[in-house]
Amino acid sequence: MKRIVLFDIDGTLLLSHGAGRTAMEAALVGTFGTPGPSTYRYDGKTDKLIVRETMRAEGFSDAVIDAQMPLVLERYLAGLDTALADVTRQAYALPGIRAIVDAVERADDLVLGLLTGNVVTGARAKLRAVALEFDRFVVGAFGSDHEDRPQLPPIARERASRLLGYDVPGDRLVIIGDTPADIHCGRGVGARAIAVATGGYTVTQLAAHDPAATFANLSDTPLVLEAIRDA
Repeated sequence: MKRIVLFDIDGTLLLSHGAGRTAMEAALVGTFGTPGPSTYRYDGKTDKLIVRETMRAEGFSDAVIDAQMPLVLERYLAGLDTALADVTRQAYALPGIRAIVDAVERADDLVLGLLTGNVVTGARAKLRAVALEFDRFVVGAFGSDHEDRPQLPPIARERASRLLGYDVPGDRLVIIGDTPADIHCGRGVGARAIAVATGGYTVTQLAAHDPAATFANLSDTPLVLEAIRDA
C-alpha cells in the first residue's frame, strides 16, 4: 500500500521573499482599505483564513468578510504573478527539494502530492516561479478546498483513494511542512508529519510538536526517504 507524500509549499518547497504577503496585503487594502495587523503571521494559514483573521482584527464582521472573499482572492491572484516576478523577490526552491521531489515521484511505493494553504491557482503560480511543474503532484488539497487546514488531509486522502482505486488509510499520509500547523493538521485522520526548519520555525521549536522526524533542510535525500517510509 503506497504512502501519500504531501508537501507544503511556502517555507517547505520554496521561498518567495514575501511575494505572497505583498500580493495579499495589496488585495486587502484594495478591498477593505487596510492590510491588517503588521504582526500577523501568514505561515501555516490558508489564504482564506488569512483574509478572515486579519480583517476580523480590523473589526469587520464575518458576513462582510464572506461577501468580499471572492474579490480579495481575485485581486490577490492578479497581483501574485507580478510580485513573484519582481527582481527583488526572486523565488527559489529550497535545498534538496528538486532531488527529493524527483525521488518521491520515481518511487513505486510513494505518491507525490501537495497539502498547502495556498488556493490552487496561487500554488500553481508559486511552483511555476521556481520551475517545479504543478502537474507532477498528482494528489493535492489546497486552501481553495477549505478554509480550515485540518480539513485538508481528509480531502487529500479521499483524492488519493480515487486515484489509486482503494481506500487509503489516514496513516498512509505523510505531511511534510515547516510549521506546527503542518505537524498537527493531519492528526485527526492519523497522518504523520515530517517537519523541516526552512521556514519560520527552528528545529527545536518544530520537534517540540512531536513530528515523526525533523530536519534542518531536505538536502539528504536518502535520509528523508527513509523518514518518509518509517513515518
